[in-house]
Amino acid sequence: MKRIFLFIATNIAVIAVMSVVLSLLGVDRFISQAGLNLPMLLVFSLVVGFTGSIISLLISKPMAKWSTGARVIDAPSSSTELWLIDTVSKLAQRAGIKMPEVAVYDGEPNAFATGAFRDSALVAVSTGLLQSMTKDEVEAVLAHEVAHVANGDMVTMTLVQGVVNTFVVFLSRVVGYFVDRAISRDNNNSQGIGYTITVIVSQIVFGIAASVIVAWFSRHREFRADAGAAKLLGSPQPMMKALARLGGIEPTSLPEGLASLGINDKPGFAALFSSHPPIEDRIAALRNLR
Repeated sequence: MKRIFLFIATNIAVIAVMSVVLSLLGVDRFISQAGLNLPMLLVFSLVVGFTGSIISLLISKPMAKWSTGARVIDAPSSSTELWLIDTVSKLAQRAGIKMPEVAVYDGEPNAFATGAFRDSALVAVSTGLLQSMTKDEVEAVLAHEVAHVANGDMVTMTLVQGVVNTFVVFLSRVVGYFVDRAISRDNNNSQGIGYTITVIVSQIVFGIAASVIVAWFSRHREFRADAGAAKLLGSPQPMMKALARLGGIEPTSLPEGLASLGINDKPGFAALFSSHPPIEDRIAALRNLR
């Protein structure tokens, strides 16, 4: 959850700054005497949309370290740290990627992987996770994060975010143009206050709608990472047990109707914005692996 929030928040901030700077420089002059210049607007939208997501990707690793206070293990100082390094190294070799940086941070049970490239990623686990899980369960969580790296999920997320950003920037300005024309009392085709306000409001509204698409993709890739962890470990059982521990469920007491439990997920409408599927759905998907 943490890596998705950081990525999206940074991306939105970069888009906002890019939009303001380019507007002040006059780069966004896609309104001419002939009307709205759609090709020029599309180029502008692509630049703003993908610049935000690419910058977010490139700074994702240092941002994650800074925001969580993660300490990269350069030289193991305990048996636990040595085990973490050895385990991630073993999983990375199985996944066919270079050894990621391994870090530990203080916090509730959680873990994340991030980085712009498959062969220079970061895998971090919290002290809460290490204290509350068995080694087999921690290994499953690490396998899940390594699978994220091997799947290239951060790069794919960048592409998805870049596409939706482009549509947000493009559509908000199209709406702003037509609203401004509707309320404008002159015919000089200059950008008035109606345009500016409409663009800001539309960008917020379309941005919220776009976040639903990004969240859907994020949930989809969690299932893929769970399946990847099962493949790396040779069995879905360790990942199922780790998820059950995270969800506060005893693996032996899980009922068949897992989808009705709703553990560790947002109910109702809020589920559309959740970056992770419900724990019980993920366990059910692992049970159905062949």
